[in-house]
Order: sequence, then structure tokens, then C-alpha cells
Amino acid sequence: MLPVTCIAFVLLIAMVPIVSFAGEAHKSGWGYSGATGPNHWGDLKPEFKTCKLGLAQSPVDLVATKEVRMDSIDFSYRSSSLRILNNEHTIQANYDAGSKIVIENKSYNLLQFHFHRPSEHTVKGRKFTMEAHLVHATEDMQLAVVGVLFETGEENSFIQHLWDNIPNQVGTERTIVGQIQALDLLPEDRSFLHYAGSLTTPPCIEGVSWYVMKSSLEVSKAQANTFEKIIGRNARPVQPLNDREIMSQMG
Repeated sequence: MLPVTCIAFVLLIAMVPIVSFAGEAHKSGWGYSGATGPNHWGDLKPEFKTCKLGLAQSPVDLVATKEVRMDSIDFSYRSSSLRILNNEHTIQANYDAGSKIVIENKSYNLLQFHFHRPSEHTVKGRKFTMEAHLVHATEDMQLAVVGVLFETGEENSFIQHLWDNIPNQVGTERTIVGQIQALDLLPEDRSFLHYAGSLTTPPCIEGVSWYVMKSSLEVSKAQANTFEKIIGRNARPVQPLNDREIMSQMG
């Protein structure tokens, strides 16, 4: 695991609004296409070098290499006020304190969730329409991300509630009176694939525990297109697995 101060810095900048305007270059210095796209991230800034040199990068193609008997994830999510942000790279919902998951007797606090189109992870080479990442951290800032894949299908009422409240101005957080429940972002079957990876955005820090749900949810074509119209396509290509194992939860 990387130094706590380094990971804490990444989490801090992830929550800071980034001001930009449609059509302008990314103010953050990186993007998803052209000269600032994923193939160039590692060369943009010295602190991004892990994006190029790291050997445990995310996302990956999810092909289980090992079946393991692992405990289920204990999701203890409370309702939260809706605090939604267009931070230039994604639509993100910042979550109230007090929600957590417990994995192998370790507790991780839910910080935020956000979305990618198309999915970043693939399953045996197959891309999905969208992907949600629920980002968690322990008190000493070790990271665990729960991934949820979305197929094109029926309209998703939870997603629609978020989309209806996206702030008009990039870089501003909109707080809406009322509550949301992150459990509504999870499939009923919560069995998962697990591997050790990284953040999927610069600076691509490694030491992230990934838990991607085996079951997918649905999102309508119109909802996916709404996200793409606002954000664009924001999926990092899959990365080499190298010597890592992808573990499939058994029972």
C-alpha cells in the first residue's frame, strides 16, 4: 500500500470542483481523447507516471482465474442527502458520512459514487453500456471500490433521479433536499469478482481493492445518451493483467 498521505491527497483532489467550459481543453490537464487521453496520461505530469509504469493498473478484462470462498460484502449504507457534482470527467454523487462496507473484518467508509460510459471493466472482452464506481476508504485511507455494470434496457429510476438534478455549471455541487440510498445502485445478487488494481484516473495510484458485481443492472439508451451528451465518453481502456489473479467469489 502506498503512503497514507499520497492516497489522502488523491481523495482530496477528487472532491475539488474543476472549472471548465464545453469545448475547452481540460483544466485538470488530462482527458479521454487526443493529446491528453489515456495513452498519454503517464507523460503529462511526473505525478502521473504510474499510469504508464504501474504493473497493477485498472480497469482489466474480468476473466476469473481462481475461485475462492470469500465472505460476502456487508453493505451498511444509510440514506444520504443528494449532493451531485459534474466535475468535468464524470457525474459524481458525494455521500454523507456514516455509510460503510465491511470486507474480511475491515471497515471502509463510502465517500462517493460516479459513472463511466461505456464500462471501464470488460467481461471476457465484452463492454457494457455504463459502469458505476462506489468509492470507499478505511480510516487510514486504504481504498476499496465496488463496481456495478449496466446493460442497455429499461429506464433506471435511481439514475433518472440523479440525472434530473445534475447542476448546470461544471465544477459546482448541487445539494437537493431529500434522500437517496446507495443500495439502490446495487444488484440483488451481490456476488463479486475481486482483484488488486488502481484508480482508473490520474495519477492511477495502485493498492486499490476492486470488487466488481457479477450481476448487472439496466439503464435506458436515452439515459446513457444523456450522460454522454454532458460528459462524453470517459472510459480508460483495459490494462494488462500481468501476474495478478481475478478471484471469483464462491458461496
